[in-house]
Amino acid sequence: MFESLSDRLGGVFDRLKRRGALSESDVNAALREVRLALLEADVALPVVKDFIDHVRERAVGQEVLRSVTPGQQVVKIVNDHLIEMLGGEAAELNLRAAPPAVILMVGLQGSGKTTTTGKLALRLKTRERKKVLMASVDVHRPAAQEQLAQIGRQIDVATLPIVFGEMAPAIAKRAVNVGRREGYDVVFIDTAGRLGIDEAMMQEAIAVRDAVNPVETLLVADSMTGQDAVNVGQAFNTRIGVTGIVLTRVDGDARGGAALSMRSVTGRPIKFIGVGEKMDAIEVFHPDRIAGRILGMGDVVGLVERAAETIEKEDAEKLAKKMQKGQMDLDDFVSQIRQMRKMGGLSGLLNMLPGIGKMQKELAAAKIDEKMLSRQEAIVLSMTPRERKRPEIIKASRKKRIAAGSGTSVQDVNRLLKQFQQMQGMMKKVGKMGQKGLLRGGGGLPPGLFPGR
Repeated sequence: MFESLSDRLGGVFDRLKRRGALSESDVNAALREVRLALLEADVALPVVKDFIDHVRERAVGQEVLRSVTPGQQVVKIVNDHLIEMLGGEAAELNLRAAPPAVILMVGLQGSGKTTTTGKLALRLKTRERKKVLMASVDVHRPAAQEQLAQIGRQIDVATLPIVFGEMAPAIAKRAVNVGRREGYDVVFIDTAGRLGIDEAMMQEAIAVRDAVNPVETLLVADSMTGQDAVNVGQAFNTRIGVTGIVLTRVDGDARGGAALSMRSVTGRPIKFIGVGEKMDAIEVFHPDRIAGRILGMGDVVGLVERAAETIEKEDAEKLAKKMQKGQMDLDDFVSQIRQMRKMGGLSGLLNMLPGIGKMQKELAAAKIDEKMLSRQEAIVLSMTPRERKRPEIIKASRKKRIAAGSGTSVQDVNRLLKQFQQMQGMMKKVGKMGQKGLLRGGGGLPPGLFPGR
């Protein structure tokens, strides 16, 4: 998300930073480019106008124009206002209610409402140890209730038994009664959607809302719909009154205009973003981190948190000791590949690193192939345990056998072995010089991550 916007803004601010002093015309010229970049990213026009006016007011001032590093000061002003525009700080779910806390899920058909219901239910169950019940009140779309039931079985979260012929408000009331009677902490009510806003859908959602008095009403919106997402947000907020927004499919949206617009237009916080198809692929929306990503500052805190969630501490400590001594073997290599995949793959990790936005063209030219990780894993798994421990014994005949067993070529096997040797060498450097020394010595990303390296 935000790739095109980040690329455009990065160029604008790089030019500003190179100048020793800034005139008012310099700032205005830069803001014109920022305005175009925001409009191209599908940010709503009133939001863009308000943003530029606020930034200009602060940027064209004596404090900036006389600053020692005026370019950096302008970037800071843009960063601060981006954070403010995105909501200031993260807004978690509000569960402060007598159990069960009812969360109403609304949105258009196809926005990812049902899947998001499952993702949030799984998150509350695993992270907060909540007892969760899910109920679908969509009696219009064929098999909608069964879809939620299947998700419930997949994530081991209870769903309300289906009673055919029951109307939506009655289903919602029954869900809350079951939740109260059986000691559930949270009840999710997944409402019906339509392909577009219509009066019948709104009236039904209002009836369901009035029947259960939810503590949260979350609007689920597809970020890839751009300007339409803003119109949907306004309609739902005006008629039903939403308390928060969940943006889905942000991993497939390079522009990100919906995220920048919806908070400003609705006045409601974006609480979560869906970042993939898996049931755990949902994140709290942190305005400061998102602003950092847009301006090419990365999201190191998010990267550390993701690592903490997916990496077992004991395993990491063992591997760190082996790597420091240069004793890493191919089993450890496969372990690292699997951890990288758990953390969102190579491209997902790179996008969270500071300054990576400036390398987008180089990364695109390098043609990062996520499937490469799977091929490398297959090659190692085709080796014998002895070969994984002692890769130096792998000669021509063994390479042919490994290539055939993994569905790859001998060249692929050679490439992996070369990369592994380079990585071992790097790890020995880390042990002798420390990480700072490694960076001074020309280290960086591990070799072999990109074709041709």
